[in-house]
Amino acid sequence: SIPETRAFFDGLNRDYLAVHRRKEELFWAFRMGTSDEGEEDYAAAEKAWKAFVSDPARLAAVRGRLAGIEAALPPGAGEAPGQAAGEAAELLRGLRGWKALFEANIVEGEAGRAAMERIVALEAELFAKRRKLVLTQLVAPGREAEATLGSLATNLAANPDETARRSSLASLRGLEGWVLANGFLDIVRARNELARSQGRSDYFDYKVRKSEAMSSAQLFAVLDDFELGTREANRRGLDELAAAEGRSALEPENLLYAMSGEVLREMDPYFPFAAALERWVLSFRRLGIGFRGASLQLDLLERRGKYQNGFCHGPIPAFLDRGAWVPAAVNFTSEGRPGQVGAGYRALGTLFHEGGHAAHFANVAGNSPCFSQEFPPTSAAYAETQSMFCDSLLEDADWLSRYARSESGEAMPPELIRRRVERAQPYRAFEERRILVVPYFERALYALPEAELEPARVLELARETERRVLGAESPRPLLAIPHLLDQESAASYHGYLLAHMAVAQTRAWFLGKFGYIADNPAVGPLLAEKYWAPGNSLSHDQSLRALTGEGFSARHLAADCARSAAEAWAEAEASMEAARTRAYPEDYPADLDASIRVVDGRELLADNSVSEARMCEDFAAALEKRYPRS
Repeated sequence: SIPETRAFFDGLNRDYLAVHRRKEELFWAFRMGTSDEGEEDYAAAEKAWKAFVSDPARLAAVRGRLAGIEAALPPGAGEAPGQAAGEAAELLRGLRGWKALFEANIVEGEAGRAAMERIVALEAELFAKRRKLVLTQLVAPGREAEATLGSLATNLAANPDETARRSSLASLRGLEGWVLANGFLDIVRARNELARSQGRSDYFDYKVRKSEAMSSAQLFAVLDDFELGTREANRRGLDELAAAEGRSALEPENLLYAMSGEVLREMDPYFPFAAALERWVLSFRRLGIGFRGASLQLDLLERRGKYQNGFCHGPIPAFLDRGAWVPAAVNFTSEGRPGQVGAGYRALGTLFHEGGHAAHFANVAGNSPCFSQEFPPTSAAYAETQSMFCDSLLEDADWLSRYARSESGEAMPPELIRRRVERAQPYRAFEERRILVVPYFERALYALPEAELEPARVLELARETERRVLGAESPRPLLAIPHLLDQESAASYHGYLLAHMAVAQTRAWFLGKFGYIADNPAVGPLLAEKYWAPGNSLSHDQSLRALTGEGFSARHLAADCARSAAEAWAEAEASMEAARTRAYPEDYPADLDASIRVVDGRELLADNSVSEARMCEDFAAALEKRYPRS
């Protein structure tokens, strides 16, 4: 009966919220280094959540309830979000969401469930050890400092001292050796064991099928085509760099600095770290992006024991509970070091990227929390499209001309914007291939015979893959990328490249329709309606069709990579001139419609309980107190 099915459905929503929230709150506390509970508590919460989403009994119950409703409704009822067909159709849509979630996460058999439990335990153990590991680097001649992954990356990109950059690379490669000596290969074995128990050849193929609903062969049909299409542009960019700067520019400790380091240093005064929060708030408001009453918690500064990579997770997924709105609770983090050259621009990138994730998940309007969470059946490519669209604005010349300001209010000079564009464009293909190299390595890693899963062989595989795909050894060594260590993000990095393809496609549509993106208040509502509200009830391809009218396509990104520096600057210059003369709409939202707390671990630095302006002032004041200018 409908009342019994309603009670069953409401119970699923309620029970999931409880187990999901417990897991996510411990995940945040554990990753932020603020937990009073041990790794065993977190592992138990993670295990309970995985047991819930992979429960065959719940899947069977959902299928049974679905069959009963489908038999009583006319064909096609409940197919579209918002379709008016009464409570039965609403339950039908929600139960189909639960069916998709359970099918995407189900682990068949005792062997599979045992392998999953072993993976959870091994990963918790590795992370607990990693949290205690201290990395170092030279930040100036003779001056060594503790380092995070973020500060190592920034030092490699922006420090003019080659010895300092070499020390950062040495720390990252040292981390690779540490990872291999502290259990990562046991995790690889356990993941492959899980995959084989589920009838798959290895973990990479298993994960791709779960996260993107395609085989690894189908995925690499797309990736191989993109690799071939950008191969010549990548080779040409590296050859030009070597001709201009010498062959040593292609060494991994020199590569990023040779490509753009001087320009990044020149840009630094126009991106003070303390202004990042304010620029994010204002830019999102002017885009018409709101958070529908969500509670946001931002932890933006580096500290020992904290997870060294930005991420966004939501303890409470947004949804409509019998028509009543349940706002999201979302946490996101970065690991900024105020005062380091390049740190302000990096902080802004994190705010736009992770804030884009938060906006997405805060605006999903399904009738169940199963539609608004970052795990399968939510496609990694779909989720990253939302965040990467937002952070793409930071490369736009019209956005830079409006927002890049020094502490004294001086605008970033157009000549510097031109140098930024012309310096970056020749290496556009290389930047995309820095993403591409990861899935090529992970596929090869999980396909290695058991006898070859040894540290020396895996390191050899990493360097060989970097040289083959990038044309040089990577300044970001593959095994130092934290995504590879965590089951949720492992074998999913290709989602970033698929997302970049979708972002280029989405940007082309917005530019074709409106002529501009930055500070266009029509952007946010369209994203919320077409991309965000349906959540994972639509596939990545379906969401792209809903907005752009075109299925997933790589052609826009390939065209971006193929442009010359002169072409890129001509487009950028035209956008700046249009921005200078455009009458921008003033009817953008007065605030982000969110309750925001900015914290450093357990300490509150600022919040918007008075206003967003006051929050930004308090954040800047807190930074000035903690990191006084020398």
